[in-house]
Amino acid sequence: MSRGIDRHMLIEAAASAWRARDVQGRIAAHPAWHDLDAEGRREAFAAAKQMRALEAAADPQGLSAAGRAVLSRILKAGG
Repeated sequence: MSRGIDRHMLIEAAASAWRARDVQGRIAAHPAWHDLDAEGRREAFAAAKQMRALEAAADPQGLSAAGRAVLSRILKAGG
């Protein structure tokens, strides 16, 4: 696999909404984030912003995947 493809895959992974949690339930940075340089992190952030906006635009309630996950946790904690 070429370095360009590896970098692109890292950016896409870091921009995704998925995040692991530690044993206390705290959200951790995506592992790919740590493998990117500063420019790659900026690109991942820009891609994440764009993806969240598209997700929210397609959602009947206007929520992104991240927004939906946060709301779900809030509702579970309060219920």
